[in-house]
Amino acid sequence: MANQNAKGVKRLYNACLFSAAGFKATWQHEEAFRQEIILLIITTPLAIALGANAIEKLLLIGSIVLVLLVELLNSAVEAVVDRVGFEHHELSGRAKDIGSAAVMMALVWAAITWALILL
Repeated sequence: MANQNAKGVKRLYNACLFSAAGFKATWQHEEAFRQEIILLIITTPLAIALGANAIEKLLLIGSIVLVLLVELLNSAVEAVVDRVGFEHHELSGRAKDIGSAAVMMALVWAAITWALILL
């Protein structure tokens, strides 16, 4: 395990290792993340081809990246909740539902962005 108290360039290197581990864990354990990566792979060339200018291309791609960012955070919340315990608890369910709602909002935002730019 990398030293979490490192400084300077070593700290940046360690941060990259921790981030890579996070991407790997999310890829392995979260089907929604894998589906959203596929969505990014499909939509990025479309955004480049269909966006009229750099700003439109950035908004189209960025809206999908936003979905991935929210999914990563939602997955982190779910992992912490599951770590605490699998028994039903109102607050655990609420935390998971709120994370899911955030992902849904990001997906709706992406759909609206694509619709307004392309239609």
